[in-house]
Amino acid sequence: MATIEVTRDTFEDIVSGNDIVLVDFWASWCGPCKQFAPVYESTSEQYPDMVFGKVNTEEERELAGHFQIRSIPTLMVFREQIIVFSQPGALPPAALTSLLDQVQGLDMIQVRKEISEAQSG
Repeated sequence: MATIEVTRDTFEDIVSGNDIVLVDFWASWCGPCKQFAPVYESTSEQYPDMVFGKVNTEEERELAGHFQIRSIPTLMVFREQIIVFSQPGALPPAALTSLLDQVQGLDMIQVRKEISEAQSG
């Protein structure tokens, strides 16, 4: 699957309608964003069961603000609507595929349990 543009209007449907969603927060003037784009695009072809979204922070300031994006590129990964990874900076191809393999292997029952314990503790 190729990457898709994500906007404030489509964000909720994309995240809630898919098991694993990656979101690349970027801007057209950002050099590292431009370097990361081909890596992100080619990796999206290797993981057709995941959604690879891109948020242009210049056009979607409200969305970037909501997620407190301070540095771009920032990569966020949602699994079952929970943010399981968020980190600024471009990842090399091997690190991105390693991350995605780890996300696929997450025990989401355990993740939810840990979140619940952290919120009640």
